[in-house]
Amino acid sequence: YLWTGFVYTVELTAIASIGGLVLGTVLALARLSSRRVLSNAAAGYVNLMRSIPEIVWALIFVRAVGMGPTAGVLAIGIGYGGIVGKVFAETFESTPRGPARSLAAAGARPAGAFVFGVLAAALPLLSSYTLYRLDCALRASAVLGLVGAGGIGLQLELSIKMFAWNEV
Repeated sequence: YLWTGFVYTVELTAIASIGGLVLGTVLALARLSSRRVLSNAAAGYVNLMRSIPEIVWALIFVRAVGMGPTAGVLAIGIGYGGIVGKVFAETFESTPRGPARSLAAAGARPAGAFVFGVLAAALPLLSSYTLYRLDCALRASAVLGLVGAGGIGLQLELSIKMFAWNEV
């Protein structure tokens, strides 16, 4: 019975992490934009998403969409996207631009110069941080079950309320 809750928690985490990773990557790239308005808007949105803990996002989304997996996925995805967006943008900004400039001087398009000049150099750091945040999201999803987001957290809460200590 608890395995079902655990698998459900892993599924919830995977969906939320993929959504948050996409959102965070888009926001990180927007922060690198030469358009001041877009860059500042992305930075403000990332800061807003990071400043509110997942548990508060979960309470907001439980109120907005009701109890269940949607609230948990949204809460984890928003928090994950904010943190990933900030770290990815800082990683892209701190990566040496020499290879990208060389590619651009050789005739590469800006997207190609970025992918092969900046992204290739930053990929090891980005992938390690992505795995770290996936671990954090899995732990957060267990806690979010306590506020009605489902998964193993809900199973733990029910076992505690029923004094079924052998299940906890």
